[in-house]
Amino acid sequence: MNTKKLGFLASVLFASLMFSTHANAAKVYQVATDAAYAPFESLNSKKEVVGFSVDILEAIAQKTGMKIKFINTPWEGIFATLPNGDRDMVISSVTITPERKQSMDFSEPYFEAKQLIAVNKKSKVSKFTDLKTIKVGVQTGTTGDEVIQKLQGKTSPNIKRFESTPLAIKELENGGVDAVVADNGVVVNFVSNNPKSNLKIIDDATFAKEYYGIAVKKGNKALIEQINKGLAAIKADGTYEKIYTKYFGK
Repeated sequence: MNTKKLGFLASVLFASLMFSTHANAAKVYQVATDAAYAPFESLNSKKEVVGFSVDILEAIAQKTGMKIKFINTPWEGIFATLPNGDRDMVISSVTITPERKQSMDFSEPYFEAKQLIAVNKKSKVSKFTDLKTIKVGVQTGTTGDEVIQKLQGKTSPNIKRFESTPLAIKELENGGVDAVVADNGVVVNFVSNNPKSNLKIIDDATFAKEYYGIAVKKGNKALIEQINKGLAAIKADGTYEKIYTKYFGK
């Protein structure tokens, strides 16, 4: 092979490598989140997505060198954005379940959660089974929706579904439902920050622990490994604890 051909091939190879490196460096991961779930994901006064989940993923990105962009995405249909390529990740207080694992891959857990019941302070509800015959508000497609279906039945007319948990709680304040079942972080955050809401929290021991994970397209093991590496790093150096304390105290 003459030197001209060698030089040409070398230049092509170099250009290819430079393009590949630039493409990887320029990759911005599109992150879906339903920003209606404070303190995990919500919009601030500047319409920016903020919250515990956001801070966690930003810290992970900083550790791993990833570039990310949060996109406010409605909960209904949020998981479909992964297989169709519209989003690279979903971080939206998503509980890791066997059913969801069939269609997407998850990171290691980044938050431990459980269901809580919110009711009016004058309510006689004291445990989960007391909800069997009353009107209960839930966010569509959440764990709260699933557990109340098991208690009342999938077709129960007493299950009132909403696009977001804050809407369900607002309906509880207005007397449209008798109780709301939702994740602990959201319920505690709302009741604590709205002392005039006249609501109280019921903690039922029968509710199982849940774990939030970051979801990616099924089979994207490389991205999961990168996320898990960053998550382990922020847990090891104290960053995770600082973020947790910021939102939930010690």
